[in-house]
Amino acid sequence: MKKTILILTIVVAATFTVYMADRLTRVHPNAALRVVSVPKAGAPAPEIKVKDLNDEDVTLANYKDKVVLVNFWATWCDPCRVEIPWLIEMQDKYGPKGFTVLGIAMDEEGKAVVAPFVAKERYDVEGQKLPMNYPIVIGSDAVAEKFGGLLGYPTSVLISRDGKQIKRITGLINEEEISKLIEGAL
Repeated sequence: MKKTILILTIVVAATFTVYMADRLTRVHPNAALRVVSVPKAGAPAPEIKVKDLNDEDVTLANYKDKVVLVNFWATWCDPCRVEIPWLIEMQDKYGPKGFTVLGIAMDEEGKAVVAPFVAKERYDVEGQKLPMNYPIVIGSDAVAEKFGGLLGYPTSVLISRDGKQIKRITGLINEEEISKLIEGAL
């Protein structure tokens, strides 16, 4: 009897592990099509309308005449957490010059997960524990599709003051490279 319970427990645990691994690493069935549809540098940024953590509407037009780094991320994404302190530093350094990071949270559970995460989490930035200091909005597959789709998180798109896409990065940003691009766009 004990052997049967042990085997059943192992099977349930293995099934759960496979389910979670599949869920966290799943590639959208149209991923190949989305790669082809990724806009080229110089293409206009798409029109999007999303909700912030206060349920207010936000559009890219709200950031007209600013350089914007649109950053698709998720609370469970480890590379996203690595990148957040860099984004906080960029916001501090370039924000007064007409720059903003726009964090688009892509968690399936939406605001219910994202709002407490943003309120609670602090990041080590030059020896200080700081919160995310840039606007966070709740994303969706429809918003991601307007940017040509996503193959993974984080994905960032740098947009010029005149609303053109300058650079798209899938995966961790290169701090030095993105800083040079931001400085050039300001």
